[in-house]
Amino acid sequence: GAARAGLADLRGHLRAAASAQLAQRVQAMNPLMWAPEVWWALFGHFLALSLMSIGGAITLVPDMHRRLVQDSGLLSDTDFTGAIALAQAAPGPNVLFVALMGWYAGGLGGAVLSMVGIMLPSTTLALAVSRWVSVRRHWLGVRAFQAGMTPVTVGLLLATGWHLMPPLDGQPRAWALAVVVALLVWRTRIRRAPGHWRGRRIA
Repeated sequence: GAARAGLADLRGHLRAAASAQLAQRVQAMNPLMWAPEVWWALFGHFLALSLMSIGGAITLVPDMHRRLVQDSGLLSDTDFTGAIALAQAAPGPNVLFVALMGWYAGGLGGAVLSMVGIMLPSTTLALAVSRWVSVRRHWLGVRAFQAGMTPVTVGLLLATGWHLMPPLDGQPRAWALAVVVALLVWRTRIRRAPGHWRGRRIA
């Protein structure tokens, strides 16, 4: 009970901090900026990545960083990591970090086209494949494919975490915190969302 209350309090502080940071960024930029070249670059980038988002858009963070920060320079390192941190701390789906990246790079138009690009192909494919798989679950090939996607997803998530971590020699406290959080999520029930155990009998 105390651990869950503490985690809920931490989430509240993170959400408040995320909202404050986002408010500052909104005031510092023009959401109605006219940048069609940036918009279409964002749309094309996320459209190409959408079909590779195995395990969610968060697994594509390394490639997003390479294209948006290193190759095109549409985002700075600070904006890139800030978008992910805000989306993870704030309520709502995790994919919202894509909208924040589009917002930072191209205002409202960038946010809208980035979300359309990342959602349209993967959503269409997911709907089509789910109908096909629903009547073929017993096929050996279908079961093998589903089992094979598990290590792929885990590997992509590990690559994302490694990419977002600070340098080994620069932030020892950040590394220590990351290890503690990983152990808590892995070995305890704290990972459950608030209300998950409500109405359930815990032995």
